Amino acid sequence: MTAGAVRRRPVVLVVEHDRECPPAWFGAWLDAAGCDLEICRPYAGDRLPEGVAGLAAYDGLLVLGGPMGAEDDDRHDWLGPVKELLRAARAADLPTLGICLGHQLIGAALGGRVVVNPLGQQLGLVAIGWTGDAAGDPLLGAVATPRRGVQWNNDVVSELPDGAVLLAATSGGEVQAVRYGPAMWGVQLHPEVDDVVLRPWAEEDRGSHETQGIDTDALLDAVRDARVELDGAWRPLAKRFAELVLEHAEERAGEQAGEHATEHAAR
Repeated sequence: MTAGAVRRRPVVLVVEHDRECPPAWFGAWLDAAGCDLEICRPYAGDRLPEGVAGLAAYDGLLVLGGPMGAEDDDRHDWLGPVKELLRAARAADLPTLGICLGHQLIGAALGGRVVVNPLGQQLGLVAIGWTGDAAGDPLLGAVATPRRGVQWNNDVVSELPDGAVLLAATSGGEVQAVRYGPAMWGVQLHPEVDDVVLRPWAEEDRGSHETQGIDTDALLDAVRDARVELDGAWRPLAKRFAELVLEHAEERAGEQAGEHATEHAAR
């Protein structure tokens, strides 16, 4: 960056799959950490960028959760293009984070397998079971100490793609966090939610919870009561992701400045 230049805020493309699944707290934390968000809502007709060239306008990619399955391409016509976008992001080493469905879409896009969890739905506050690889991870190393996260999912990544590194799993072996590439991660938990965001999800599931003897209101109350704990646990994840996004933006700016200098010298 040249002397006196104003550093622009890096831009993170956020793919939202459902209006009830917003970036919420994670988006607010990214904004506070210096990132601008551009939210793409393909379910509402927004057009996704295409390929590496389409991603060139962005410094990071965040793919959120949603009520659909990662393999429901025939029911939700944007899921296939999102997987293509994720493959392009992997090829470009664009800092990328998938949350819940976003994590599952990465797994499926790169050749892994996503299934309905044979152990049942994961709900509420769940301890994160970090693996030995987590402590040195460029992103999740920032939070790889004992903590809880909110999970609200039916599906899990059951088989990782080639080259992926497991960073966290439950005591039952269910995948919780993965490094899918040098700059690509997925987390099964929802660092972005609070009880207000969860409530419409819980209301949709209330009938099935009642038949299983699950106290939906108690789950929501527990998440509400853990707000300070969850802020402390997951705001550092957003901060670290923002740092990686900024590093990527600065590296790209440096490369572009070098290219421009070479072109000028050649004239």
